[in-house]
Amino acid sequence: MLKDIPKLVVENVALAIVQEKNEEGEIVWNSYLINLYDEKIDGVLVSSKGYGNYDGRNVKTSMLRHLIGTVEAYDYAKIEPIMPNVFGLTNEFWISFFLHKNMYDKKYIFLPETISEANFTTIPYLNKKGVMIR
Repeated sequence: MLKDIPKLVVENVALAIVQEKNEEGEIVWNSYLINLYDEKIDGVLVSSKGYGNYDGRNVKTSMLRHLIGTVEAYDYAKIEPIMPNVFGLTNEFWISFFLHKNMYDKKYIFLPETISEANFTTIPYLNKKGVMIR
């Protein structure tokens, strides 16, 4: 019976944390989902949370959930802003979506202090600098 369940692997969805300027010219950080598939993905749902040790005590942030809907092929969707004061925590994003009538999901984890300019790369389709996990 288990052999009949397909092993679906997410290969072409990335998650990026990008440093940008808002309308007032202030530096802000935003998270984005990037669809690298050559087809749209539907029913995109993202949950995020942070956890870890801060000043010698264990802390957890609230879990946030976002229904993104559809992300077209080779496109992106903004998920949420992220505050720099949680960069010292483990930041976890769990993404699920439908492709070819199958449901896929994947967990993306930014380890503490990895969201920094030292790890910046150019994010595809956004053409901005940030940290990306594929």
